[in-house]
Amino acid sequence: MSIQAHDPNRGRWIPWVFVGGMLVVVLVNAVLITQAIGTFTGVTVGQSYDRGRTYNNVLAEAARQDALGWTLNTRLDAGCLVVNARDRGGAPVQGVLEGHMLRPLDGERVALPEAAGTGRFTVELPELRAGLWEFRGLLVSPQGERHDVRQRFTLP
Repeated sequence: MSIQAHDPNRGRWIPWVFVGGMLVVVLVNAVLITQAIGTFTGVTVGQSYDRGRTYNNVLAEAARQDALGWTLNTRLDAGCLVVNARDRGGAPVQGVLEGHMLRPLDGERVALPEAAGTGRFTVELPELRAGLWEFRGLLVSPQGERHDVRQRFTLP
């Protein structure tokens, strides 16, 4: 029967494997956390829970606007934002258009001057960066009827 002598240095590396493995996990998590903090938040609407609870108000507002019967056509034309508005019978809608341009990616907001008119509202746009922009406006008639206008554009 042979008896092997116990070597105390034989398994000294085993705990370092566990330490090294944990260091790899910590480093990977640090990289992922840094990326998560520095990139898009994923939140598109503030206070989404409260907005979800009051979604019936959003539906009621949409029904109110549908009942107006207005048709709005929004387009860009030679550096100007043009909104054509017609009522249910095809007659031009008189009123005032107010609003702003919003860049959804970074939240940049550019206020636009008001435009008054009958059926056709033209707003000269300031110099805007290339990319995706959204026009968010409100058309208000002399009788106080309101219609939200939202249209996205990609600027070259």
